Amino acid sequence: MSKEINRRDFLKTLGASTAAVAGVSLAGCTNVKDTMAQENAKAYTDAEPSGEMTYRVNPNSNDKVSILGYGCMRWPMIDNPDGQGQIPDQEQVNELVDYAFAHGINYFDTAPVYCQGHSEHAMGIALSRHPRDSYFLATKMSNQRVPADATPEEVFRLSKAMYENSLKELQTDYLDYYLLHSIGGGDDSMAFLNHRFFDSGVLDFMVEQKRLGKVRNLGFSFHGDVKIFDYMLQLHDEGKYHWDFVQIQMNYVDWEHAAPGRNVNGVYLYNELHKRGIPVVIMEPLLGGRLSNLPDHVLAVLKQRDPEATAASWAFRFAGSPEGVLCVLSGMTYKEHLLDNLRTYSPLKVLTDDENKFLEDAAGLIHKYPLIECNDCKYCMPCKYGLDIPGILLHYNKCVNQGNLAESTTDSNYERARKIFLVGYDRSVPKLRQADHCIGCRDCVQECPQRIDIPSEMQRINAYVEALRQGTLGQETEEKA
Repeated sequence: MSKEINRRDFLKTLGASTAAVAGVSLAGCTNVKDTMAQENAKAYTDAEPSGEMTYRVNPNSNDKVSILGYGCMRWPMIDNPDGQGQIPDQEQVNELVDYAFAHGINYFDTAPVYCQGHSEHAMGIALSRHPRDSYFLATKMSNQRVPADATPEEVFRLSKAMYENSLKELQTDYLDYYLLHSIGGGDDSMAFLNHRFFDSGVLDFMVEQKRLGKVRNLGFSFHGDVKIFDYMLQLHDEGKYHWDFVQIQMNYVDWEHAAPGRNVNGVYLYNELHKRGIPVVIMEPLLGGRLSNLPDHVLAVLKQRDPEATAASWAFRFAGSPEGVLCVLSGMTYKEHLLDNLRTYSPLKVLTDDENKFLEDAAGLIHKYPLIECNDCKYCMPCKYGLDIPGILLHYNKCVNQGNLAESTTDSNYERARKIFLVGYDRSVPKLRQADHCIGCRDCVQECPQRIDIPSEMQRINAYVEALRQGTLGQETEEKA
């Protein structure tokens, strides 16, 4: 009986049919009422890009790919008319896609689990309005929620259904780029990898789809355990499988300052791929928006160097500068974000050695701040106990960035920081969804590509909130001293 329930839950996650995913809160996308995102958007101007888009050529397929790719995980969202969760705002999606096309973007990256399971459907509508040979379409085998007790035959059947549904939702009979999604995660990452792709024959099935021409380029996206990354490249070196491209998290902070035990330095990942001639697709160039919403003193350093450049443009120039990078993905929820990125890549001005050193120093400053490594991907959602996990973590990070995180009641800015944190917390996260409702089940930890110990962070933030509410912040430390 329990196995049958698992299968039903998995079908909801897979998006094996449009009905199956309706109302299931999965990963990515942004509510159009998200005031924090709208505030960030104000930092951008509406100036049109003045030049032509930069392109890179995939040596495996001769695809001429725009260096800026549209990540389809964070579309504007509206309430679903049937009352089941939210769906992408199709009118806004169409407008953004059309504007991207008009300015040279030709790479679109989505997944079955993005936008509460609706991203592929929205992209199928938006992209079908353009000639199929005018763009490159990427999606993923997002079977990371495969039930642990599913048999290999069940894993294969459900994964095949996901792949076939992707073709249906995207209104296409072939995929330009197909990825094994988010490998390297899980408590036992090698066993999890085998369960998802090898024992079930799912990877061999995808290789066959490539032979048949239904998948043109086959690769994987990586988060987490470096031994999985090395193992996948070993398979490539031995000729057992050929990776046409690989998607990695890379930005100027993670280049040499990736969170130990949770991610791998970008310099290692990039160099290992580049020396093998494997094209690199970049995700999280902004670390989930954190590199566009910097602490004031770090932003001041960037502005002193170039008053006209936005914080985001520095990050995107860094991500696109290495010659082995085929495409840099950005989840551009608003037109302001799209415009800023188009200006950065039309054309791309490759960073100089001096500018790379400058960003390395900036990364060192950022690394000193106690930010939680949340990228707002929402893979941890929905929480079965109702917590708004990303909302809690993002509010905490926002207060860190703005200098509104007090250490003690004796701090000179304590009263101001206390008010800002508590009022903002209650406004951004409903009381029934706050950190005090976490029971430590750890289901979310398995889902997090950043490998954050979410229950521990919930406990820490809740303790901080309670100390602020009780007026006891720092007293425990003082008593021990």
